[in-house]
Amino acid sequence: REKDDKYKTWMPKFLMAKEDKDQRKSSNDVERSIFKVKKSNPEKSKKMEKEEKFFRETFMYDKEINVINTATAECSVPSKRRVDLPVTAGEQLDVIDVTEGNAVICRNLEGRYGYVLVEHLNFR
Repeated sequence: REKDDKYKTWMPKFLMAKEDKDQRKSSNDVERSIFKVKKSNPEKSKKMEKEEKFFRETFMYDKEINVINTATAECSVPSKRRVDLPVTAGEQLDVIDVTEGNAVICRNLEGRYGYVLVEHLNFR
């Protein structure tokens, strides 16, 4: 440790570059945000549970729901069937499962599930 200190140049805090101050501040904010607990809305969680139950019954899906990937919708597509997920351009979607053909099962931020064609998605 003494060797590291020997080669460091001493610089008072007020002489530090603005970028260094911003980096230091943001790293402190990250450490502090660890202790903040996100409060969930009970009404929203009930809706999410209801959507998941409907999804499992409709799609006969008995596997554990895991997010494989995230994708962004390239264009707005209305749903033609109840099992299709209507998407708007720029909407963030969680890819849950891959199916045969060119459709994947996705979940939107509201908790709704449905099929979305791969050609309408942009994977990053």
